[in-house]
Amino acid sequence: MFVVVVVTGTRAVNGDCYDDGSGEGLNGGYIYLMDLHIWYTVMSAIVGGVIGARARLGEIRSIEMVHKRFESFPGAFVKNLVSPQAKRIPINGPSTPVIIIIIIIIMIVLVVTCTAWEELDSSLVYSSKVMCLIIGHFDMICLPHLVEICCDSQDMNKAYAAMFAPFWNEIIKSLREEDFISNREMDLLSIPSNAGSLRLVQWPLFLLSSKILLAVDLALDCKDTQADLWSRICRDEYMAYAVKECYCSIEKILYSLVDNEGRLCSTSNMICPFPIHWNSPKFGNLFTQLYLVSPLFKRTEVGLRFRIGSFRVERIFREINDSILEGSLVITLSLKKLPLVLSRLTALLGLLTRNDPALAKGAAKAVYELYDVVTHDLVSSDLRENLDTWNILARARDDGRLFSRIQWPNDPEIKELVKRLHLLLTVKDSAANVPKNLEARRRLEFFTNSLFMDMPSAKPVSETLPFSVFTPYYSETVLYSTSELKKENEDGISILFYLQKIFPGQLKQLVLVEFPVIFHEWDNFLERIGRDLSTEDAELQENSSDALELRFWASYRGQTLARTVRGMMYYRRALMLQSFLESRSLGVDNYSQNNFTTSQGFESSRESRAQADLKFTYVVSCQIYGQQKQRKAPEAADIALLLQRNEGLRVAFIHVDESTTDESTPRVFYSKLVKADINGKDQEIYSIKLPGDPKLGEGKPENQNHAIIFTRGDALQTIDMNQDNYLEEAMKMRNLLEEFHADHGLRPPSILGVREHVFTGSVSSLAWFMSNQETSFVTLAQRVLANPLKVRMHYGHPDVFDRIFHITRGGISKASRVINISEDIYAGFNSTLRLGNVTHHEYIQVGKGRDVGLNQIALFEGKVAGGNGEQVLSRDIYRLGQLFDFFRMLSFYFTTVGYYVCTMMTVLTVYVFLYGRAYLAFSGLDEAVSEKAKLMGNTALDAALNAQFLVQIGVFTAVPMIMGFILELGLLKAVFSFITMQLQLCSVFFTFSLGTKTHYFGRTVLHGGAKYRATGRGFVVRHIKFAENYRLYSRSHFVKALEVALLLIVYIAYGYAEGGAVTYVLLTLSSWFLVISWLFAPYIFNPSGFEWQKTVEDFDDWTSWLLYKGGVGVKGENSWESWWLEEQMHIQTLRGRILETILSARFFLFQYGVVYKLHLTGDDTSLAVYGFSWVVLVGFVLIFKIFTYSPKKSADFQLVLRFLQGVVSIGLVAAVCLVVAFTQLSIPDLFASILAFIPTGWGILSLAITWKGIMNRLGLWDSVREFARMYDAGMAFSRGLEISLILSGNKANVET
Repeated sequence: MFVVVVVTGTRAVNGDCYDDGSGEGLNGGYIYLMDLHIWYTVMSAIVGGVIGARARLGEIRSIEMVHKRFESFPGAFVKNLVSPQAKRIPINGPSTPVIIIIIIIIMIVLVVTCTAWEELDSSLVYSSKVMCLIIGHFDMICLPHLVEICCDSQDMNKAYAAMFAPFWNEIIKSLREEDFISNREMDLLSIPSNAGSLRLVQWPLFLLSSKILLAVDLALDCKDTQADLWSRICRDEYMAYAVKECYCSIEKILYSLVDNEGRLCSTSNMICPFPIHWNSPKFGNLFTQLYLVSPLFKRTEVGLRFRIGSFRVERIFREINDSILEGSLVITLSLKKLPLVLSRLTALLGLLTRNDPALAKGAAKAVYELYDVVTHDLVSSDLRENLDTWNILARARDDGRLFSRIQWPNDPEIKELVKRLHLLLTVKDSAANVPKNLEARRRLEFFTNSLFMDMPSAKPVSETLPFSVFTPYYSETVLYSTSELKKENEDGISILFYLQKIFPGQLKQLVLVEFPVIFHEWDNFLERIGRDLSTEDAELQENSSDALELRFWASYRGQTLARTVRGMMYYRRALMLQSFLESRSLGVDNYSQNNFTTSQGFESSRESRAQADLKFTYVVSCQIYGQQKQRKAPEAADIALLLQRNEGLRVAFIHVDESTTDESTPRVFYSKLVKADINGKDQEIYSIKLPGDPKLGEGKPENQNHAIIFTRGDALQTIDMNQDNYLEEAMKMRNLLEEFHADHGLRPPSILGVREHVFTGSVSSLAWFMSNQETSFVTLAQRVLANPLKVRMHYGHPDVFDRIFHITRGGISKASRVINISEDIYAGFNSTLRLGNVTHHEYIQVGKGRDVGLNQIALFEGKVAGGNGEQVLSRDIYRLGQLFDFFRMLSFYFTTVGYYVCTMMTVLTVYVFLYGRAYLAFSGLDEAVSEKAKLMGNTALDAALNAQFLVQIGVFTAVPMIMGFILELGLLKAVFSFITMQLQLCSVFFTFSLGTKTHYFGRTVLHGGAKYRATGRGFVVRHIKFAENYRLYSRSHFVKALEVALLLIVYIAYGYAEGGAVTYVLLTLSSWFLVISWLFAPYIFNPSGFEWQKTVEDFDDWTSWLLYKGGVGVKGENSWESWWLEEQMHIQTLRGRILETILSARFFLFQYGVVYKLHLTGDDTSLAVYGFSWVVLVGFVLIFKIFTYSPKKSADFQLVLRFLQGVVSIGLVAAVCLVVAFTQLSIPDLFASILAFIPTGWGILSLAITWKGIMNRLGLWDSVREFARMYDAGMAFSRGLEISLILSGNKANVET
């Protein structure tokens, strides 16, 4: 976060103030490289933001935007995600416009030419029959094509909604299966099929919730005309939709309930008061005008409705319809009585929703009560008297037959209408609260936003490119076991408890919404399995089925193979659904075209399953699955369970045939592919004999290489085992595959880059920081790399490969040991070198898990940094640099290894700057240079100081992240998120991460030997002990931070800064921030890092580890000696030893400078002073050796040794006192001497480790080891382990 701080300051100082002409070219090249890195960071953020905005990313960034634009979703979905086959129905006969014109001409002619009521009545009846025949012919016309002609392009229409409904409902169903929403929320989010006879579009209830109640409130307050009331209702378009649907649904439901005696008319048609396509000038307004200009439609018992046959409608609705058309509704009805009517209606619907015909009598009574309220309270007195004159009603009422019995609804359409209308009248929640879960909101927001992004049209499933998904797995967690979920740490926290209480966490909630939202995923899970919300964990274990569901529920919230398999199998489910609906649209599977909108039964359709299996293959390469089965490991049982639960899953593994007992006979290796048979057992599909052990190189690429033969199709998606997928995104896979045939420049794509969503961002603050950093890289950065820079490679998963292109050009995984530790990017190198084209697409995304704890993140970044160090040494980078043009070469450099080079140079700048200041302070030149610059008018130093002050927050390096926030969250949320990150000390984390990258990248460049570092990928629910942190960060952070701290102390003690303390603070603030971050970040981001009792336990554990001698086979986590030896393993070559020797020489500067600044030496600058300091140092070393002499070796003269130690102690104290008393040596000189000798001792120790062989031959290695142990103990003291306070504080509590 402070990259620009140091660079800018150093540039000014080196370039203007202290440049004496030497090394000008080197300084200039360094400055240009760093400036280019800064400008690339800024410009890539700007360009990436513009490209993302043009691609329409972030247009729908809240659930409120989803509500406002929901009308346009079906049309966009049908345009992009529904194949032409589903929309292509043959048209036989006259074209649609001709048929519509014929209908209109017939109606106009009949109205104009017929004068007698009887003549017009009979003619109209005849014409209606003719039109019914014509309209019936419309079944052979493509429904979307008809709607495009009849409706305005901006209006939602029933045809599109009908095609959109089954897909949307399956998405909502998948959210329910994943427990992100409850059953009630699923009902509110689902779209009706829109295939019934109700002639209007039915929207999801979450858009219409509480709208009826609000409309009633408007009606109660209405003191104006009907037009004014309707105008106020229409200000909220969904309130208008709700009112229309409510009215028409009531009419249809009541019509279906009443028996023949209760009906008012026997053959009358239902006339809807709201014409079809109410706002459509092409269609609806014409029928409205015809209805209004002719009184015949009011006087006859015959009505007309497009595509609707005759319906028997009660007269009371016809009278209300007439009032609506005349604009006298507020006069006809007493709107003050609407709440009473709704209460009676709600009571009736409540009985009908129970689906119990035994309640028919009560429902009949409720119908009568509703009728009584309507006729005696709601309608006006004039209309009430008119109704009372109806003979049929009077006779039925007098005989007690009026609504004495009803027809209980058995029609599925009526049942659905009853349930929906009841929810419409009773749901009072605001639509802003549905769904409550933030992950469900995020997924719906991205999916709906992607519908408006540019993407190729989907081909029919039968014409889609076949593809495979490929996942390598070794020994990671497949499925959490019951014992793992229940196992508690030292604080009594189990994984299950952790997931129940904080998943998916409050951090994301704080950032992405304006108010707290309570997550109910655990409650949703209990509801799904049919348990009460008060069910305890122990009760779930009593039932084997519930216990298994609990294991899956927890595993789906971690980075497990089970989660990955579930996500990838959504591809098969999406293909089955798409194939099923396409088949039904053509009348296949014994379904007519009229049943297109129903998806029920698609998973059991043999044709759909076969079509999906032809197009999709999922292979998980479990390299040691065979060995796991032999030793009956729990991972093998879990993998077998996944095979049983997923029909399309295939597992590849290495089988070792050890049947031969002859040791001289080599073992035989087979690569096998299995699936689950009908009995749940492994069924072998293929077995390929291998020429030998396939594991010759790095494990992961070799795991992929042995199993790639089992993949099929033209495309191959590589998926890591900690990824996830979503059904709504799987539906867009057909579109993505069409990118292989799209125009992307001179060459067709060989790798399709896919956007990632990091789903672990809500687990902890560190996980959120990592998520934001990775999200910025996998979205905005990849966007710019692909276009316009054309240097995007393969940076991991989930890119889609042209399978044929790559398996004929070296495969997708280079596996050479060490050099290909980051095997992913080499696939991109290989593709580019062989004239491939790598693109990036952001209308589809796949989930990705990242590390959530500081240690996990450090290991991951160390692995990546080491891999980049190996890339610097690889021939691939050399060849690409040779073949690229100048600008593309620069783009490639700054986006791959150049990033780590600049990161390392940033940290080196700190050292160069501070060592330069220390040299000037020791030599006394800093004051002279400053005075000379002031006399000459050179203000470069002031410019450097001001530049540092202005950019301390490191805003330039945060620009891409901020731009990503603005683009996808909006400006206000972006600012709020950035401020929240700062308050949660994200700058400390990123500064600490800078040290990790620098250390591992620099070590790999100097010595090579990068290695894979397993991160664990689990939840961090335990306190990390100090010994573990020390082992991981001692050499990468602690040593370097203490070195920088010593330089700063030297600068403040002996340096000169014009302006005093203020200048010093401005000049060194970023460096002190680096020191604090590198020293204390492992405490800050460690659970219970500052808890007293944990500190006591950490000290005991660290002391035991430090003093344990180790031995053969003892690992570094158990012994300091073993760890210390492991830390030296990277120094193997003569070149590496020479470089380490050169770097270690810097530590001797401290002693050389400090001895000439002591009061004891005065103005003496002779070399003898420096030589005498070495004599003193040797004396202290000998004294240390006396006190640390091995007790085993001194067993024969132990008494003499103890006497000698006592004499030396007394003599040392006396000598110090005498020197202070009789010479100019002061107390500050004593501390300055310590300041000088500490780095000198570390330098000597570094040289001794570097030349270990020589030390062994001289017999000094044991002494070197003891000195190293002393230094490590001293660093632990500097880290805050204050032994005296700890020992006196809580030891008694520990023992009790």
